[in-house]
Amino acid sequence: MKLKVLAAAAAIVLGTLPGISQARDTALYLPFDKVVAQMLQEKKLDGSVKFYLAGVQPKGKVSVLSPNAVTNKKTNAFNKSDNDACEWALQSAILQLNEAAKGAGANAVVNIASYYKKIERKDPATYECHAGAVIAGVALKGDLAKVQ
Repeated sequence: MKLKVLAAAAAIVLGTLPGISQARDTALYLPFDKVVAQMLQEKKLDGSVKFYLAGVQPKGKVSVLSPNAVTNKKTNAFNKSDNDACEWALQSAILQLNEAAKGAGANAVVNIASYYKKIERKDPATYECHAGAVIAGVALKGDLAKVQ
């Protein structure tokens, strides 16, 4: 009897493995400025560094101090909606770019593009996030600049 129960349990477990092993990788394209505004409102950013997606030109003269700053941030997506996990990963990426800009003496990050698997995706309004069952990630590439 125990052998039949163990065999049935093993069959159920083995039957679910293919579903578990098929990792989800959903690409989402979400609004960038919403997250930056939220971070400013929550005082996670002090506003001394501005962020401009590729296709959005800052007003004033732009001098690139350090081109191609890259960040690749992941977050635990377990028990979070894809949007929440993606926004969390984007916040981490923005914080890293913010610190890099300050360290370089820049007051802006310009020409920001999504950089998932080193493939640039430029959009003037959205960023790319990839969400799975357990992890969500955002990769960005931008130029650290001084805008006068």
